[in-house]
Amino acid sequence: MVNDREYIREVEATRVRVLSEALPYIQQFSGRIVVVKYGGAAMKDSTLKDRVVRDVVFLACVGLRPVIVHGGGPEINSWLDKLGIEPQFSNGLRVTDAPTMDVVEMVLVGRVNKEIVSLINQAGGSAVGLCGKDGNLIKARPEGRQGIGFVGEVSTMDVRILESLLKDGYIPVVSSVAADESGQAYNINADTVAGEIAAALGAEKLILLTDTAGILQDYKDPSSLLYKLDIQQARQLIADGVVGGGMIPKVNCCVRSLAQGVKAAHIIDGRIPHALLLEIFTDSGIGSMIVASEFL
Repeated sequence: MVNDREYIREVEATRVRVLSEALPYIQQFSGRIVVVKYGGAAMKDSTLKDRVVRDVVFLACVGLRPVIVHGGGPEINSWLDKLGIEPQFSNGLRVTDAPTMDVVEMVLVGRVNKEIVSLINQAGGSAVGLCGKDGNLIKARPEGRQGIGFVGEVSTMDVRILESLLKDGYIPVVSSVAADESGQAYNINADTVAGEIAAALGAEKLILLTDTAGILQDYKDPSSLLYKLDIQQARQLIADGVVGGGMIPKVNCCVRSLAQGVKAAHIIDGRIPHALLLEIFTDSGIGSMIVASEFL
């Protein structure tokens, strides 16, 4: 019994110490906007999903203003399979013909988005689900490559609806489906949407949850994680081939958002429990932080 009480006291002391150490960061970032791109294993694993949602609600409760942008590739693939539609990709992009676009919109807007909203609300937050069509948040245009169908990119951004929701204490949850001037729906890369929203809102941070530790000097060596770098260093890593494959668009997304005024962009491993809180509220963080200048 005594040992049990001692263990409980130790756990409680640890909790209090962690909260105390987080206080300077809470004070520093109170009222600031943090845009989180939610994807990867953190969306597929129910335990991780619950932790991410609780972390987002925690951010809102201590005064930060989170905005969630999500993908949903595995869920889309699952529904395409159910409907007998073969998923196709070209240079990493989902080939999105008309039937596939219907499934993408149904899954991202109608299922994934509302599931995240519901989970946040159940955890004590107040979330509102949106896509690019709502309030003319995002106007899309064709990505431009031949043979990929209704894959789009951001043409214009109008974040007034997000600003209104944030002002009233809501957590916006945005799916990366948008329409062009004619109303045609387009599938846009969620990382890109997150970066453009972060820039348009003047966010303090853009955080990409991924299935990798961050930017590695040697992709085979997890201990070679680069914890902090600036725009020039990030661009050089791409030019030198250190950053390759699917990490290139993520790094480019971060660089573009920083060039438009976002204070810091982070690429972190969403598989680590409470990754968001560890990255924001600790000195060392757990992933790679890119800033505009090494002197910041």
